[in-house]
This record gives sequence, C-alpha cells and structure tokens, in this order.
Amino acid sequence: MNKSTGTERSYVVAFVLVVSLFFAWGVANSLNDILIPQFKKAFVLTDWQTSLVQAAFYGGYLVFAIPASLFMRRFGYKSAVVLGLVLYAVGAVLFFPAAEQHKYSFFLIALFVVASGLSFLETSANPLVAVLGSRETSERRLNFAQAFNPLGVLSGVYIGSQFILSDEKLASTQLSHAVVGPYLCIAAVVLIWALLLARVKFPPVATARATDESGAFQGFMHLFKYPKFLFGVMAQFFYVGAQVGVWSFTIRYTQHAVDAIPITNSYDLWHGFIPVPTAVSASLILLVSQSMFMVGRFVGTALMGRINPDRLMAVFAAFAAVLTAVAAIVGGWTGVVCLACTSFFMSIMFPTIFAGAIRDLGPLTKSGSSFLVMAIGGGIVAPQVMGVISGLSSMQYAMIVPSFCFVVITAFALVNTEAKAGIQKAS
Repeated sequence: MNKSTGTERSYVVAFVLVVSLFFAWGVANSLNDILIPQFKKAFVLTDWQTSLVQAAFYGGYLVFAIPASLFMRRFGYKSAVVLGLVLYAVGAVLFFPAAEQHKYSFFLIALFVVASGLSFLETSANPLVAVLGSRETSERRLNFAQAFNPLGVLSGVYIGSQFILSDEKLASTQLSHAVVGPYLCIAAVVLIWALLLARVKFPPVATARATDESGAFQGFMHLFKYPKFLFGVMAQFFYVGAQVGVWSFTIRYTQHAVDAIPITNSYDLWHGFIPVPTAVSASLILLVSQSMFMVGRFVGTALMGRINPDRLMAVFAAFAAVLTAVAAIVGGWTGVVCLACTSFFMSIMFPTIFAGAIRDLGPLTKSGSSFLVMAIGGGIVAPQVMGVISGLSSMQYAMIVPSFCFVVITAFALVNTEAKAGIQKAS
C-alpha cells in the first residue's frame, strides 16, 4: 500500500468515526425532551421549572466551549473528542445517584456534566468534519455528517417513550428511577466508543496542535474583526434556541392544543376518535416531528448540490418562521401539524450556519468553533422565555419565540447570500 492510499484510508476512517459522534449527542439532546414531562410529574414542576432541564444542559455548552477550544488547540481534535466522550459517560452514570437521592437538582448537575462532554465533542467534531476535505464542499460535508444526528434524536425519543415515559400512576421515586437504565446503557456504549477512538490512528489534521495563532486569547480577540462570523454566532444562538424551544415543549403543546379544542357538535367527532393525548401518545408527535427533521437533513444536503446553501437556508428559515407563527396564532390540531412540519425546515440550519461562519477564519477556525458552540447556549434562553410566556398565558402563545428566532436566521442567510454573490461578481 503506497503512502497516498494510506492517507486517504485514514481520512475515510476518521470521517466515519467522527460522523458517529453526531448520532451520540443526538440521543442526549432528544432525551431532554422526554425528561421534561417525566420530571414535571416526578417533582411536580411548573413549565418554567421544567425548562431548567435545558438551562442546565445548555449551560454546560456555554461554560465548557472555550475550555474545549483551548484543550483542542493544545492536544488536537482527537484528544478533545476522547475527553468529551469520557465526560459524557460520567454525566450519564450520575443519573444513578441522582435517582437514589430523588433530587431534581442532582439530575440537573448530571445533565450539566453530560453537556460538558458534548461541548468538547461539538467544539471538535464540527470543525474537524469541515476540514476533512475541500473548503468548497464544507457545508455539504457537514450537513451530511449532521444528517446522522437525527438518527440519534429519533433513537433517543424512542428509548425515552418506551423505557422512561409511562401512562401508569407511579410513585414519584419510581418515575425518577425510570431514567437510570437508559442512561447507564448510554454510559457503557460511550466509554467503549472512547476506547475505540483512542486506539485508532487519525490523519495529522486530527491530532495537530495549534502553532500558527499568536496566542489563545489573542486569537479569540481577532475573531471580532470578522462581522460575518459574529452574525453567524448570533444566528446559531437563535437557531438553537428555536430548536430546543420547539422540541422541548412539543409534548406539552400537543396536550394543551387538543385539550383546548372546545367540545361543540363540530368537534365531537375529533374528541370521539382522538382523545386528549397522554405524555406517551403525545411523544409520537415529537417522534414524527424529528423524523421530518431527519428527512429534511438528507433532502437539504442533496439540494445543496444545485442550490447555494445560504439561499436554501433562507427559504427554509422563512417557512419555519411562518409555521411557528401559525402554531402560536391558530393552535389546535392545525398548530400541532405546523409544529411538526417546522422540523423539516430546521434540519439544515445548524451545520449550514456553522460551516458558513468559520469558512474564512483560517488559523482561527478552532477558536471560532468554540464561539459557535457557546452559541448553543441559546438553548437556555428560549425555553426559559417560553416557560414564562406559558405561565402568563398558554403554551400556544409561547411559540411566537421560535418564530422570531427563525426571522433572525432568515436575515443571516440573506446577508450571506448577498456577500457570496458580491465576491463571485468581483472575481
């Protein structure tokens, strides 16, 4: 085997193993949407209190993104990935003592530790996929890799609906213990994967240490000279807030939307055939929604071969803004359907924003990726605001928050489209 063949093979192996990580954090993200209604019953919480699940989880991203970037600069992409998997496993194991003590705060700590590991994974895996190939196809390559994230998301929803949620009247301690088994299984799988990654030889780009930036913190300061990148960080903040807000409260929205339908002669047929959903049956709407997200990711990746990624994202974001606005204004089954369809149009946003924002950063790519992962902290803000709105009015009207977020993303996509067109015209 010649040297070039060996190098190509190492790139392929690295790409396959890194893509698998997108599945891993998809499971963790979607399980939060199951934990919210579960903890609401187990600890008798308000909508705002249940939103602390996402606050603790995405707080881990916010706190550890820059440390992950510094670690990655010092030890390379591969080492950051392995450490991230270990932290992910530790957080999952902490669910056992949290259930034994039956403390909501302990569960929040466990979620924070899980997210600290995922922060390392996302800070390293996203830019690694972007650099494992040509610069021109980075958005399409990252969208392809991210297409495996919805598989993890669907797996997480299925695991949660089958092994965590229950329509039976259980004691609060039984409800909290129901989460232990799935998380311990996740911990075992993640640790095995960490050992595998540690032993596999990666290409030089995955293990190289930063030598071309004048300093870590100086590198961070240089990022403020790139307005397109800063707009990308803001767009990512609003996108994650929208996604987390929609998925966190899909089950609650569905239950509220159907329960709010007035029982008149025109609706008696609906009530006869479609009863007010339980948490388990409403989770099927979430499963459908996230299935559409997966389909949208593959469809979007294919369309990028013919359509400018930013232009495509502008169209998708505009549709998402309209659908969530309808969910907020109209409600009922119409709102439920619109909310489910929103996931299709959300599908390409995260990787397209990420790849587009770091495209021209060069040696600042590692530092820039940490800011984009910090932007995942938008998952803290939107659910909190939605929880407050829900408490003051209803879950239906809370959906105006993600609608506004999608408007911001549409603006970012349009600005990026115009910028690209200007560069091409000038060249």
